[in-house]
Amino acid sequence: MLKSSYFETPVIEAGCDEAGRGCLAGPVFAAAVVLPFGYSNPLLNDSKKLSPARRNELRKIIEKEALYWSVSQVSAEEIDKINILNASICAMQIAVGNLGATPEILLIDGNRFKPYAGIPYNCIVKGDGIYMSIAAASILAKTHRDEFMLQLHSKYPQYGWAKNMGYPTAEHRKAIHTHGITPWHRRSFRMSEQMKLNLR
Repeated sequence: MLKSSYFETPVIEAGCDEAGRGCLAGPVFAAAVVLPFGYSNPLLNDSKKLSPARRNELRKIIEKEALYWSVSQVSAEEIDKINILNASICAMQIAVGNLGATPEILLIDGNRFKPYAGIPYNCIVKGDGIYMSIAAASILAKTHRDEFMLQLHSKYPQYGWAKNMGYPTAEHRKAIHTHGITPWHRRSFRMSEQMKLNLR
């Protein structure tokens, strides 16, 4: 069972997480979620440990029951300009800024963040498997990004994004070798070096 909150007294506590950091294509998404103090849902967990159906089920619950939630994205083009780490942090900061209230504390999944709007924060490695608010953020970021990649798949079906969501699977790498890259691919990921092929 995940922990319902970081503090023992009520505060506006926002969990933050990203999705798509390790992809070759598509934006990086991030979410910020403020749950009611003492909130409990036994189904909540790290999005990577849940089936797509369960994630989509929980997305509806989170969006209904959270006090505040926000999802943001940073484009592949911007990722190429500022690098994926900075883009992931930027996406989380945008999500926090779009919440309906200013959090008193941010719980960040992972070990890197940058100060934002003077709000105190704690970085928690594997926090999406510890705190409900971070788990909720991981689910929203993941489901919103998957939905986005499914829409892109209809325009670029040859890359198999409906299944790989832009991650570097063998199918995706082969498609890049055959068809080249799209405007949605991240050119800064040194794909030709990683996949040992010359990109057009």
